[in-house]
Amino acid sequence: MLVVCGLMFAAGDEDRIFFQLDVAAATAFQHSSPDSVLKRPLQLQQQGQLAASGGRNPPIVTPSSLAAAEAAKGNSMAPMVRLYGVTASGLSVMCNVHGFYPYCYCECPAALAAAMRQAASAGSGSWQQNAVTEALRSVVDDYVLKSHAQGKTYDKRILDVRCEEKESLMYYSPSKAGQLFFRITAASPQMISGIRGFIESGIWLRIPDGFGKLSGQQVALPETAYEANIPFVLRYMVDSDITGCCWIRVKKGRYSIRPASLRESRCQEEFDVHYADIEALPLRGEWQSLPPLRMLSFDIECVKNNGQGFPEAQEDPVIQISSIVEEQRAGRSHNKAASDGSDETLCRVIFTLHECAPIAGALVVWFDDESEMLKKWAEFVREVDPDFLTGYNCINFDLCYLLTRAAALKAEGVASLSRLKSMESRISDTRFSSRALGTHDNKEIPVEGRVQFDLLELIRRDHKLKSYSLNYVSSEFLKEQKEDVHYSMIGDLFRGSPTTRRRIAVYCLKDALLPLRLLNKLLFLFNYVEMSRVTGTPLTYLLTRGQQIKVTAQLLRKCRQLQYVVPSVKRVGGDRDDKYEGATVLEPVKGFYDAPIATLDFASLYPSIMMAHNICYSTLVKGNDINAVDPANLTTTTSNPRHTFVKAGVRRGVLPMIVEELIAARKVAKKEMSEAEDKFTKSVLNGRQLALKITANSVYGYTGATVGGQLPCLEVATSITCFGRDMIEYTKRRVEELYTRENGYANNAAVVYGDTDSVMVRFGTSSIEDAMKLGREAAERISSEFIRPIKLEFEKVYCPFLLMNKKRYAGLLYTNPTKFDKIDSKGIETVRRDFSMLVQIMVDTVLKKMLIERDVENAKAYTRTKISELLQNKIDMSLLVQTKSLGKLDYDTKLPHVELAKKLRKRDPGTAPNVGDRVSYVVIQGSKGQAQYERAEDPLYVLEHNLPIDTQHYLETLKGPLMRIFEGVMSNPESLFSGGHTLKKTVMVSTQGALSKFIKRGIQCVGCRATIPEGALCKHCQSKEGTIAAAKALEMQALEKEHSALWTECQRCQGSLLQDVICVNRDCPIFYRRAKVKKEIAALEETLERLHATNDW
Repeated sequence: MLVVCGLMFAAGDEDRIFFQLDVAAATAFQHSSPDSVLKRPLQLQQQGQLAASGGRNPPIVTPSSLAAAEAAKGNSMAPMVRLYGVTASGLSVMCNVHGFYPYCYCECPAALAAAMRQAASAGSGSWQQNAVTEALRSVVDDYVLKSHAQGKTYDKRILDVRCEEKESLMYYSPSKAGQLFFRITAASPQMISGIRGFIESGIWLRIPDGFGKLSGQQVALPETAYEANIPFVLRYMVDSDITGCCWIRVKKGRYSIRPASLRESRCQEEFDVHYADIEALPLRGEWQSLPPLRMLSFDIECVKNNGQGFPEAQEDPVIQISSIVEEQRAGRSHNKAASDGSDETLCRVIFTLHECAPIAGALVVWFDDESEMLKKWAEFVREVDPDFLTGYNCINFDLCYLLTRAAALKAEGVASLSRLKSMESRISDTRFSSRALGTHDNKEIPVEGRVQFDLLELIRRDHKLKSYSLNYVSSEFLKEQKEDVHYSMIGDLFRGSPTTRRRIAVYCLKDALLPLRLLNKLLFLFNYVEMSRVTGTPLTYLLTRGQQIKVTAQLLRKCRQLQYVVPSVKRVGGDRDDKYEGATVLEPVKGFYDAPIATLDFASLYPSIMMAHNICYSTLVKGNDINAVDPANLTTTTSNPRHTFVKAGVRRGVLPMIVEELIAARKVAKKEMSEAEDKFTKSVLNGRQLALKITANSVYGYTGATVGGQLPCLEVATSITCFGRDMIEYTKRRVEELYTRENGYANNAAVVYGDTDSVMVRFGTSSIEDAMKLGREAAERISSEFIRPIKLEFEKVYCPFLLMNKKRYAGLLYTNPTKFDKIDSKGIETVRRDFSMLVQIMVDTVLKKMLIERDVENAKAYTRTKISELLQNKIDMSLLVQTKSLGKLDYDTKLPHVELAKKLRKRDPGTAPNVGDRVSYVVIQGSKGQAQYERAEDPLYVLEHNLPIDTQHYLETLKGPLMRIFEGVMSNPESLFSGGHTLKKTVMVSTQGALSKFIKRGIQCVGCRATIPEGALCKHCQSKEGTIAAAKALEMQALEKEHSALWTECQRCQGSLLQDVICVNRDCPIFYRRAKVKKEIAALEETLERLHATNDW
């Protein structure tokens, strides 16, 4: 490894051959003529980072004749795309792509199109470019000159206007044949939005002489802009046939290395090329692999200088920064933990303020000056040159805090983390909102050339969990907890000794390690890379934008092939949404079924409907155009209003073609995955087939997204759901018509439930094997009656099956007749994350007893026991915690978690939950008539102040879910919530509140709890003094044993049996148990002291 000018270069013939670049070649090229470019092709993998440059670029240095022509123009304001890549050997590269300009379309009126064609046939120039296109160019150029902020800095704002034969994607009409569109090419991407506004406001164009009757007239252009809302880098990728994260080849002799004096990046190599000289390699064979990718996971610790509360970057120091560097490489196990010197982990470094004791397996670097520490860490990042930055909440907190703190200290260079030398990362506020993911306030911190994988955001997008703390997520996916040191304790540890600072460092390193382990465990890298490839979308777009961009990218690619143009519709914001009828949910026949219930599912229902009925923007026929098409070539929905589409024989729809290709590609990926021999290739292909499945299913949602949608069309969306409803109803009718005693079957079949894409059938047989056989037969038989490729498949059998309501059921799932797979449930509180763990555990246990053990009486007995324990305050606090997402702080109605968030904000703004967080709370007792939202309280606060839990509230939360389950098996489920087991109740006495300061509690007898004037025992219990004392001693022994066991478990979790436990992980049930036992021991010690004080024994 050689280091030249601060850049690392791998020595060796292999790298020079593959890249045609090395230190020697770069030096020689600077002293040679432009003709002496390297002759071998350059291959690299796109990293998913594309950045558009709109500022003043340095002169273009390239041997390409096309790019040289651009340089000859002296156009210092020309747009450029920076493409960051990684070679097969792991070298980082920045490719400056030149010669590509942004454009949009507007429609040419039919009369004007005819006049231009007629003039062209008469020999007056070309219909593609003529006096009309020049007149339009001049009009638009003049508008941009006056309206654009930098219009005067360009010699020419509209570079080109030409006519192209295209067709609008929207609607089918026989009269649309021969449509012409003006393609308007601008000098800068920033001009396109202004041009769009000009088109939509109405352009009047004076027609020059030579165009028949239109000569000299003012003609109004249609007020719809096309493809004017496409991000510039996506436009470039679509037109260049480059997908996200693909391998590309730069044609030999068509690129050049930047001289050192003009190099803009920190990459190991930088070169220039014209966009026409880049070739995308097919995602097959060796080109579907990944190069070595370098991951840097980091975490920070900070401390409050003065007072209480959470640290603030303007005032409080960063005391430690942990950094773990891992390399993802083909052939290495991605499931292997990158922790203890594995060959994937390149280094583990902890930067710490003040001396810190050594840590095994890590490099400890300590500083006396915070500013120097921050600058050295930033220098470390630049030297390591990671392709990915990762961590847990690393964007919204860690990186944000580091940059803010560096600015407060005036520490230069800390914000220079990107691969672009001139770029300093800046913090901006953003709000992400979608139906699927809710609303989240985020920070946006561009670090160009390095992809930011914030594990918190990725997991929040892809998984629905009760909590998103790193502890809870690690417990859920890695099956392990971590020590959680409260920020208020870190100050004392930091101000202590090198040994106490070592404890913080170990904790900090663990917080950098876990994101890497989660990333590997959940295969985020493979899945996002393959999604980027499948959809043709930059990787960074997938991480920072919603679902729409994925379908938009595919739509643009297919429309470009088929000569369609996509209209730019005005996006609707706010909460308004146009409603339409969704999928069918058949009325359930509620009950508990001992007999097998077979489930028939439609394979890829909505994509198959689009293909079968040719449903698309481009096939939708409206108004009078319906009468112009042969009725035999039309398909009409049964919805109200009805919608009509042309059949594929007239025109194949764009959306059906897209989903058909996605489904076909998924079959290929699954076949290749089954044949792959190494785990790395299997992971890549599995990520691809999942991406293809998700993408195919998301096309329908794209058409129905009226709020914030790129191209909503309710006629398309409602038609798809209409056909889906018809198919469910048809399947129900045919099953019940075909499978009857009259047709020779043992029993009459009945559909007990149907939802969206599946129907559940009771064939009447008691044999699971027979139910499976009949299910397969029915699926094949009814599939033959649908239009291809619609297919009904037999999926599974439930036995027994508990059907409670629409979208609420549970059953023992069988995919083979000999052994059940699992308990499968939907809409039940076992899978709802806004319920407390007590509800989930009880419902889950009751279902197991009913479905697996087939013991209803045992389920009833268990329920009564738990209700009794709840009322006697014997249920662990951790099981009562409820969590809900904080969408915003202002709602029309008062909600418990929202009001608690406001309360916590007043107590300590630094640690209060923010919009997008999930808020944990318990409900405490209050005064008569006090609303529930006023009684939501922080669980730790409840423990510390001994606040009484509202057990009646929790009994009510249990009642609904359990009643729904037991209704199917008992006539009076209400009896579970009344009777002898509910009579004994225990209420905690609060130590907090206004009255507690003035009320003096009476002394109680240790034995019978009767009020006594003094001492420990009443007259009646004094004779049993020894027995009572022995019982209390045994009670203390049991509590101490429990506390010791909990303490030891916590010590193992923190990685040391010699240090005190200071963890405050609220997502860990042991935390609440430990706190409760500690309080009980303290109370019992006080009781024993009273007994000792009044007796001599």
